[in-house]
Amino acid sequence: MRIPLTRYAIPEIILFCGFFTTAAVLCFNSVPWVGILPLCGLAFILNFFRDPERAIPGGDDVVVSPADGTVTDITKIARCPYIGGPAERVGIFLSVFDVHVNRVPLRGVVEHCEHRPGAYLDARDLRCADENEAVDLGMMADTGSSGKVRVLVRQLAGLIARRILCPVTKGQVLTKGERYGMIRFGSRTEVYLPAGRWAEINVRVGDKVKGGITVLGRVAPEAKR
Repeated sequence: MRIPLTRYAIPEIILFCGFFTTAAVLCFNSVPWVGILPLCGLAFILNFFRDPERAIPGGDDVVVSPADGTVTDITKIARCPYIGGPAERVGIFLSVFDVHVNRVPLRGVVEHCEHRPGAYLDARDLRCADENEAVDLGMMADTGSSGKVRVLVRQLAGLIARRILCPVTKGQVLTKGERYGMIRFGSRTEVYLPAGRWAEINVRVGDKVKGGITVLGRVAPEAKR
């Protein structure tokens, strides 16, 4: 059976697979039962770097999850970078058993991409949103009849995760559900919309979500001034 693997970690996949395969062969030639351990390591690596295809829901105003994992919080923020004012956040924790490839929640043009150095608190600790190393991706999304809206997606390093990949550039147009990067070995991903622009949020704290598949909610039309 073919296991689809992410293109964001080809060197690491080759390195780890070579190491664990060699270790398994050496162990089976000396102490056969010990060979099970490197095979378990190989299975973990292949599972962690998997990148399955996803059927992306339609609807220009439909916000899809940017990551696989568990919803840890739905929180109002007084001021959010790039959005420039109050926002509402959906936070998602990724365990080491979740797919770690990140996907775009709404179609939009990249206007902001910033790396923030920081700490490596456990990704389940809500303080990590303000203190951990992070990469912010800000896009101007066109949601059709609901108008344009700024959306910020934040990739956060965790206690184990120490590398964030986000190979996008300003001006790039990203489609909903498109892969745009990954975080390695346990982490957190967040989606921010301006306050009042969530027409509805369809998930609750504790829900399991799938990147590019699960509908987090819908965008509300921009209020007339």
